[in-house]
Amino acid sequence: MIRTKGLGILAVAGASCLLALTATAQSSSTTSSGATGSGSSAASGTSTTSSNTKPAPPPGTFNQRRNDQQQRIGNGIQSGQLTAGETQHLENREAGITKEAQQMRSQDDGHLTAADRAKLNRQQNATSRQIYQDKHNANTAHYGNNEVGQRRENQQDRIAQGVKSGQMTAGEAARAEHQERNINHQVAADRAANGGKLTPGEKQQINKEQNKASKSIYNKKHNEATRKP
Repeated sequence: MIRTKGLGILAVAGASCLLALTATAQSSSTTSSGATGSGSSAASGTSTTSSNTKPAPPPGTFNQRRNDQQQRIGNGIQSGQLTAGETQHLENREAGITKEAQQMRSQDDGHLTAADRAKLNRQQNATSRQIYQDKHNANTAHYGNNEVGQRRENQQDRIAQGVKSGQMTAGEAARAEHQERNINHQVAADRAANGGKLTPGEKQQINKEQNKASKSIYNKKHNEATRKP
């Protein structure tokens, strides 16, 4: 009887231990699952944040911006959106910025400091706005369907090509457009004095001026001075 009772006590104790072990295992599994879920949520949140955050594009270098603005000026010349006077003004600004950058580099072993870059960037921003305004205002280049007008347009196209290709520096383009602007003023004045027409003598004089300008454009496009990339 005592032996039977002892066996019963052992059976009960064994069942209690089994239940305790089962409960412990379930608790561990739940805790592990919760931790895993939290980790997954955190990882998912991090992934979502990373995918939604795009790095800002690096700012263009000084030379890259200068070349881009020269392309815009060249396109404006070729399309007629920029007059000779507007182009001259813009290229004088570009030449001034380039000269200042060269001076800054000469003072810092060929480098631009952070302050230098910030100052040049502000100047390029201002010039960029001016290019846009000049290309979208009411002033456009009008050449006319005649020999004088066609030659003026042809020379503007040559200047535009020189600006876009880098064969002409900003300073050279400004001087070339100064010549073209003077010719345009002369043509306008001569026409105003003669009822909108040019006399044979005026045409001959304008042709001489255009010949000079043409040679000057050629020389500027084929000398050693080029816009560095």
